[in-house]
Amino acid sequence: MGKYLLAYKGVGTPESEEEQQRVMAAWSAWFESLGQAVVDPGNPFGPSAAVGNDGAVYEGATSSLTGYSVVKADDLGAATEMAKGSPVLESGGSVEIYETFEVM
Repeated sequence: MGKYLLAYKGVGTPESEEEQQRVMAAWSAWFESLGQAVVDPGNPFGPSAAVGNDGAVYEGATSSLTGYSVVKADDLGAATEMAKGSPVLESGGSVEIYETFEVM
């Protein structure tokens, strides 16, 4: 069983308190449905920067990543199936799935 990073893209923070509560309830329900597969529920990302190969620093990364989670799954296909239930998809966002490798 491997670990997979779910990288969320393209969703902003809900503006109203009611919408925030609705979104958090959806995330909680999804994580509950994944059960023990959730290694780290993750968090949203805040301000970002990027460092180029020349050492130059740029304000704001270009990837549009907005948050992450880490799950356990048998393979990339199983992790991808888990990602299909992510609440980020309901608001027009997307999920990228990456297998991680323990090297240290």
